[in-house]
Amino acid sequence: MPERADRIVVVGAGVIGLSCALRLLEAGHRVDVLARDLPLETTSSVAAAIWSPYLAFPQDRVSAWGRGTYQELARLADAGVDSIAMLRGAELLRARTADPWWAEAVPALQRIVPPTPYADGWSFRAPVIDMPRYLAWLAGRVLESGGTITRIALARLPEAPLVVNCSGLGSRKLADDPAITPVRGQVVVIEQIGLEEWWLAEAGPAGTAPTYVIPRRHEIVLGGTADVGDWSRTPSSRTAEDILRRTAELVPAVEGARILRHKVGLRPARPAIRLERVGDIIHCYGHGGSGVTVSWGCAEEVVRLAEK
Repeated sequence: MPERADRIVVVGAGVIGLSCALRLLEAGHRVDVLARDLPLETTSSVAAAIWSPYLAFPQDRVSAWGRGTYQELARLADAGVDSIAMLRGAELLRARTADPWWAEAVPALQRIVPPTPYADGWSFRAPVIDMPRYLAWLAGRVLESGGTITRIALARLPEAPLVVNCSGLGSRKLADDPAITPVRGQVVVIEQIGLEEWWLAEAGPAGTAPTYVIPRRHEIVLGGTADVGDWSRTPSSRTAEDILRRTAELVPAVEGARILRHKVGLRPARPAIRLERVGDIIHCYGHGGSGVTVSWGCAEEVVRLAEK
């Protein structure tokens, strides 16, 4: 049996922090989660949250973590976790393209004939996650498994036998890492109009982010933006209008649907995800727009590092 740490402190309560905390608890560790923002206040809660690698590197590790996460999310959906739905959808591209580098992470990828003005595309079945409900489920599992979740604003990483740093953008300060940068994402959430397929479309020549339409049980998330270095969490009305225009061009059925809310999240982007152990600290941050996509795969690796 591997030696168990007396106490593991996980810093951060987004999807990465909660997933790591739950896996560590399941491995028999005592775990306390400390976070400035509680789960429903994190960037994770804003995410449209479809399994799709985005703004995350290096590709080989992301593909491996993503494969494990896909399998776990599919298992949870089959087990009745109602915040996860396995839905078929399509990704559209503006030029002929080879299969994506993450293709082996999904069970089946099918080429499609795309609509104008797109030149290529593929379809696959992907986990789609209602993040507020999923985060509430994850937090509940952490507490049921004997963990704790405490709000605290940390000036530095705490002292403990082992610390798992999942603080996202907070790692600029807590890990003294200027390489991590915000990539602002704005979404418009509309009422559900009977849509059961998701759509992703590559950005145009003048665009900075893909366009996406992601259905949930009771609502649909429309996006998006990718504003590098922008720290503003205030929704822009002009950006919202642009999102509504682009998504209506992609999926005409969403035009005129009732708007429920506008949200902004700051993706924690980095040239490469940092997942490594340095002494009594395991760093796990810099997941860009792929937090939910690699969450369980990263959590499994954190457990292996904790038990070295």
